[in-house]
Amino acid sequence: MTIRLHNTLTKNLDEFTSQEPGKVKLYTCGPTVYDYLHVGNWAAYVYWDTLVRMLRANNYEVDRVMNITDVGHLTSDEDEGEDKLEKGAKREGKTAWDVARFYADDFLDGMDRLNLISPKYVPYATEYIPQQLELVRKLNDGGFTYQIDDGIYFDTSKFPTYADFARLDLEAQRAGARVTFNDEKRNPSDFALWKFTPAGEKRDMEWPTPADLTDEGAERPGFPGWHLECSAMAMDLLGETLDIHTGGIDHIPVHHTNEIAQSEAITGKPFSNYWLHNNHLKVDGTKISKSLQNGFTLNDLEEKGFSPLDYRMFVLQGHYRNEGNFTFENLDAAKNRLKHWRNVAALRHQATGSGQESGEIVTRILDALNDDLNTPEALRIIDETFSDIESRTLDAIDAGALTYLIDSIDKMLGLKLTETTPAITDEQKAIIAERQTARDNKDWTRSDELRDQLAEQGIVVRDTSSGPIWEYK
Repeated sequence: MTIRLHNTLTKNLDEFTSQEPGKVKLYTCGPTVYDYLHVGNWAAYVYWDTLVRMLRANNYEVDRVMNITDVGHLTSDEDEGEDKLEKGAKREGKTAWDVARFYADDFLDGMDRLNLISPKYVPYATEYIPQQLELVRKLNDGGFTYQIDDGIYFDTSKFPTYADFARLDLEAQRAGARVTFNDEKRNPSDFALWKFTPAGEKRDMEWPTPADLTDEGAERPGFPGWHLECSAMAMDLLGETLDIHTGGIDHIPVHHTNEIAQSEAITGKPFSNYWLHNNHLKVDGTKISKSLQNGFTLNDLEEKGFSPLDYRMFVLQGHYRNEGNFTFENLDAAKNRLKHWRNVAALRHQATGSGQESGEIVTRILDALNDDLNTPEALRIIDETFSDIESRTLDAIDAGALTYLIDSIDKMLGLKLTETTPAITDEQKAIIAERQTARDNKDWTRSDELRDQLAEQGIVVRDTSSGPIWEYK
């Protein structure tokens, strides 16, 4: 099957070809673990999990790295401001190490709750300090760096194609440099590879800057820049050229542009052949912000009666390249859609027909995902198929074919339809049979009693022309 992906590098919908047949090297920009992730953050991870599932469904082995940024991500893209981990530590009265571990664990727990496939590698930036310093050394040896008071910087003027990826207007940047611009930098677009701890300060997270990397020829405490971390971890674990690199569109003009520059300056090779970026998710049509208190977490959703899988369905209803809009009305619609799908999945325990095939439907769903992760179209195909199945009597539904379809949907979309729709017990089946007998005998009182008994156990019975059909309450 042909896979087509919208490649930020070429600005086109490109046919995907991996460097090594049957194997994909994939890097996903992971979280900066200084706070709980909100619905806008989680949407990206649902989309990139769907990418992994699509690649697997096409029989690719996916070697995936997703980093945990636990140091070096400053509050400003201009390499100014506090490190987000240090800021979080002050807010909570803990060490930066404690804050990083707590929110990293919460993130990994959230991945499990959302049924996201764990990447092969989940490295922490603090575990890759030697590799990051080695990259600084190689860039220094290549003449790409210079030192100013607060750190070691990459000279973007030494990398002629720096502006190409994001189509940056560097002349406009120079003309409109902010008043807060660090006038020691040679160019407004230059970025920190390694920052020095300010004189007289002691950070929770800092490491010796090797003497051979400083102009003074002496060690001094410092910490890595955010951009450097991703290049170091990606190339160490996956090699000099990736097949696919994913992230948010906000990463394009700074973070990913800087990753490309520092990586390709060293290797002379493309850092990644395909770049995929998801669009923003707004809440009630507004940007997510702390001041508006609209950065809802998974716990917030659960407190309002919505499961992480309800949210996963909500995300899949939109295309990753379109701007999304989160509302609780939209989430409720997704919850109802998932509930409907589960009731269709439950029919596999009740169907008595045979001779049907689901392979063509599965192929159509995968074709939609192969077309630049078109999840809305995949969901439309499933809705259409399920409506057809529901229109049939139980003796016209093939249990085996439906089971194969449900399992395939789970593998591609991760909604746990199989796991969340177990068969009812023999005792419950007996109650349904007894209720039907009562109905046949027009014993409506007994029939209602048995119906209520089932409802208390979370089972609802629908009476149809082909007999009773049970569903989950």
